[in-house]
Amino acid sequence: MTFRTVYHTATSLDGFLATPDHKLDWLLSRHADPDGPLGLNHFTANAGAIAMGASTYQWVIDNDPGPWAFDIPTWVFTHREFPSFDDGRDIRFTTGPVDAVHKEMAEAAAGKDLWIMGGGELVGQFADHGLLDEIIVSIAPVTLGAGAPLLPRRLELKTEEVAHNGDFACVRYSVVPEAAASSS
Repeated sequence: MTFRTVYHTATSLDGFLATPDHKLDWLLSRHADPDGPLGLNHFTANAGAIAMGASTYQWVIDNDPGPWAFDIPTWVFTHREFPSFDDGRDIRFTTGPVDAVHKEMAEAAAGKDLWIMGGGELVGQFADHGLLDEIIVSIAPVTLGAGAPLLPRRLELKTEEVAHNGDFACVRYSVVPEAAASSS
């Protein structure tokens, strides 16, 4: 089986990842079964590497002060300075281009999927290079009106799976390659 590069995330009904002040209370107050349809546990069991932007990383270290939740290599795309940790975390800070880092991630993942955690602009850069295969999104029954957009790019997608999980409507899309999208 070949690995996939997947953006797995949650969004408000109006397409925002976080409020304008980077809050996720709207998301954390909702129920989802991590073992349920399109749940996070099944997905993460097949992930071999993670990519995230600096804002996502900052949110994780600010809001989850316990041990690092991920036991797979994580690339943080950033120009910021972050504290280092001596607890065995495999976190790699990078300013490299997504196509070069994607190759490093694929090698480290050893055939497992690559999880693009966010944010939307970083995911857009992977999509710009034709390196995004799927989007799995859990849609919360709330609107925010403004905030960090789910994906600030136009992409053609094909619906592969739809599920109901707790408070969320969950959808798995495959990304339609640009050449196929322009010929339809």
